[in-house]
Amino acid sequence: MDLLLILSQEHDKLPLAELRAVLEIENIETDIEIVCPGLVILRKLNEDLFDDYYKILVKRLAYTHEVHQLISECDCEDLDSTVKSIDWSGYVDENFAVRVKRFNTEIDTVGTEKRIGYLILSNTENISVNLSNPKSFIRVVAYRDNFYLCFGKYKFNKKYFEDMKPHKRPFFHPGCMSPKLARCMVNLSRVNEGDLVLDPFCGTGGILIEAGLIGAKVVGCDIDWRMKRGTATNLEYAGVIDYKTHVVDIRELEMYEEADAVVTDPPYGISTTTCGEGASGIFSEFLQSIEHSMKKDALLVMASPDSLDIDSLLRDVGFILLERYEIKMHRSLTRIISVIAKIH
Repeated sequence: MDLLLILSQEHDKLPLAELRAVLEIENIETDIEIVCPGLVILRKLNEDLFDDYYKILVKRLAYTHEVHQLISECDCEDLDSTVKSIDWSGYVDENFAVRVKRFNTEIDTVGTEKRIGYLILSNTENISVNLSNPKSFIRVVAYRDNFYLCFGKYKFNKKYFEDMKPHKRPFFHPGCMSPKLARCMVNLSRVNEGDLVLDPFCGTGGILIEAGLIGAKVVGCDIDWRMKRGTATNLEYAGVIDYKTHVVDIRELEMYEEADAVVTDPPYGISTTTCGEGASGIFSEFLQSIEHSMKKDALLVMASPDSLDIDSLLRDVGFILLERYEIKMHRSLTRIISVIAKIH
């Protein structure tokens, strides 16, 4: 069985990197087919585990807009006959809507939706069309001369990342990371439900919220007591229960339990608390101090400014760079997201 994914195109590499990371940690065996930028098909998924895999991807992914079960695919000439050959009673419950999304094609979107909707309606009993609030959703993706007919069973909560923006949480401080990027960084760390995630510069708790919502245990530390208390407030607000927060300098951090992953956004801007330390000094001392708090196979996923030479800092400690992604934030800041492993 196959799943079709429509990825965000706000970044050229992060969506696919996040997808690969989730597939890896969740042990989802599949063949990845990249149809074009923003369009991916996961082929040959285990039929017995297909529903579970579908739910996992919808729950975890941040830079993916839609995930659908791929029913059939055809070229333009065979569209009508392919639609007619499908037993739509297995996908449509009472009423439905068809929505077409185009990639590199100039087809008439509305006309194609009406055409496919009419064919489904004509070949299936006891169903109707409901464009405003359908019980069943049929997604058709058109790429060049090809059509992918899909069934949308599980939906992303598209409001979540909007509703959980930093300024909408109870405790806010300037310079906070977006929940979408925070979730992506957590996924890049390859943590799973029940794992321990540490953020030693927790700020307002955005990264810990995203880790907690996928079922991880979370520990947040900050040198500023206001951040420690604000993180706890925001975690409670988000419904994260299994957490601990501490006021501590990273140089003095002693973990009772080694972390399965460290995911963090150390302070480096004028709106963050650095307690007199320059960005280079903070990152250097952090990298030298954090290793003993991580399990042997734990990953460190870290944000940093492009002005900072992370490579030279890594060479001085026991870490190796695995992945790196650049995100243009605004004219004066490009964020670097690094996935880093301990050298064994």
